[in-house]
Order: sequence, then C-alpha cells, then structure tokens
Amino acid sequence: MDKKSEHNKFSALKRLLSFKYAFRGIAYLIKTQHNAWIHLFAAIAVVLGGFYFSISQTEWIILVLTIGMVFMAEAINTAIELLVDKISPQYDDLAGRIKDIAAGAVLISAIAAAITGIIIFAPKIWN
Repeated sequence: MDKKSEHNKFSALKRLLSFKYAFRGIAYLIKTQHNAWIHLFAAIAVVLGGFYFSISQTEWIILVLTIGMVFMAEAINTAIELLVDKISPQYDDLAGRIKDIAAGAVLISAIAAAITGIIIFAPKIWN
C-alpha cells in the first residue's frame, strides 16, 4: 500500500484525535473572543429561562439550534479573521471588507437568535 492510501485509510484513533482538535478550537474561541463570551452569557441566560418557564420540547429544539447557529457563526468568523490576518497582515481594503462581511454574518445570526428568544419568551413573561 502506498503512503497516500495509508494516509486515507480509516482510523478510529484519527477520528478521536479530530475531536481533540475541534475541542481545542472551541476552547480557543471561548478564551480569546470577547463576543463569544457575550454569546455564552446569553446562551446560559436562555437555558436558565427555558428551565424557569418550562418551555416545550419544540421550543428547546429551536433554542438549541439557534444557540448552535450563533456559536457556529462566531467560530467561522474567528477562523476567517485569523486567516485574513495571516495572509494579509498589513491593512488592505479587501481584507477589511472580508472581515466585515464575516462579522456581519455573526450579527445576522445574533439578531435572528434574539428575535427567536423574544417570540418564545415574551408571551411567557407577559402571562
């Protein structure tokens, strides 16, 4: 078997190591990104609110997916920012625009999450 075939061969150990790398990336995100701290605080508040108001299973599913969407957007934004900084360390208009668009994607997901939270929690708070 050649080296390329050996490299592509399935390995349970390699799959487990891929989780290690993914968790390392999540830890970096939480440790270094201030906006991720805000998202984490909001997610904890939403989960506590979900327990307090005894939300339905469907509402939990929606909230879990929404929280996941925001963290995923923040992680992709962070990866894009790091990549742009690596390939364009000096100021560049296009690099700045790329980073702005990635940050905008996070904002879109956060606004959608806030609206989702309002739709789920506002009637419970008012009743």
